[in-house]
Amino acid sequence: MEAFNQYIPDEITMCRFGAKLMQIASNIPTDNGIIIYLNGDLGAGKTTLSRGMIQGLGYSGKVKSPTYTLVEEYHLTEKSIYHFDLYRLSDPEELEFMGIRDYFNAQSICLIEWSEKGRGLLPPADLIINIDYVDDARNVALLPNSREGKQILQLMKQIISSPS
Repeated sequence: MEAFNQYIPDEITMCRFGAKLMQIASNIPTDNGIIIYLNGDLGAGKTTLSRGMIQGLGYSGKVKSPTYTLVEEYHLTEKSIYHFDLYRLSDPEELEFMGIRDYFNAQSICLIEWSEKGRGLLPPADLIINIDYVDDARNVALLPNSREGKQILQLMKQIISSPS
């Protein structure tokens, strides 16, 4: 299945896109939770998209970048969202020390920025999101990497293409 691309002109649209994406992802049945890798240069909008996703499930507090803490946890009614930022990770083995495997379960959605820094210890993503600059805007590409990822992509295409 091919990627789904969406032009995102501003921060508000990025958050709305993230909210729609998370509403879909949170309803996909899975035994291992949903794992989403967020790729893009510094400042591309990974944390903004994550904020939209987390707030899209009803979290009303401040969503901050976990750059220094490695992970921020959001425990909602039916799901736990773990937002990882591995930018400052110096060695993937650090993930073992923090108990990385405990975060991946049927009730979790894991958003992982800079996933390449955890290569070898992270489970594969269900969905890979690539964010690229397009002048002052962004292009967001969704690439499925599992059966669950394909379901998310298919439903996202339906929602985006139908008139609202």
